[in-house]
Amino acid sequence: MAPTAPRDPGEQPLRARPDVPEGTREAGRLGGRVAGLLLAAGGGRRLGGRPKALLDHRGRPLVEHAARALRQGGCDPVHIVLGAAADAVRERAELSAYRIRYNPDWAQGMGSSLRVGLAALAGSGADAVVVSLVDQPGIGAAAVARVVAAYDGGGSLACAAYDGRRGHPVLFGADRWPDIAATATGDRGARAYLQQHAAALTLVECADVAEPYDIDTPEDLRRLE
Repeated sequence: MAPTAPRDPGEQPLRARPDVPEGTREAGRLGGRVAGLLLAAGGGRRLGGRPKALLDHRGRPLVEHAARALRQGGCDPVHIVLGAAADAVRERAELSAYRIRYNPDWAQGMGSSLRVGLAALAGSGADAVVVSLVDQPGIGAAAVARVVAAYDGGGSLACAAYDGRRGHPVLFGADRWPDIAATATGDRGARAYLQQHAAALTLVECADVAEPYDIDTPEDLRRLE
């Protein structure tokens, strides 16, 4: 799960959003309800089959930290898509405050989990969703709050940026969900959609409050405390 997609040759520069103070809720001012969606179904293939949701971070499963960041950043409700070792995740992690969805096709890649999550949100009353990944512990509530504040209607499209390069979390207005689901395949998730709609994408700079590294390999585990 790459946090930042390399910029394609010829890709148009993305619009940069002025900095939004931590905790600002423009979404609330506009009357929008922004849900959270945590993709936590992966099996950790490059970690020897250790599901990332169950990795220990500060004494608790990684999935708890990622879900809390969405909630404390202003997302309500927060949905979590589980897949690999879902029963073990439910048993070990305290997830009672969240809505759990199961992706039986989790081995097909992140795109399938994104589709499951968006399907669960359809008809829920949410006006937008902020999507984050379970294996990025360097991204916390401060970055989520900035992206939540980028909501400006049902057609919203925004994401965190790190020194000008797009990353997670990503905000999708509800009007965009059907098209995103239709293009979400493999491990690319919504990457193809974001590339196709680059001119409409608002970048929210978060390099000063978050680090977009992934926990993908055994060497990366040193980043977990």
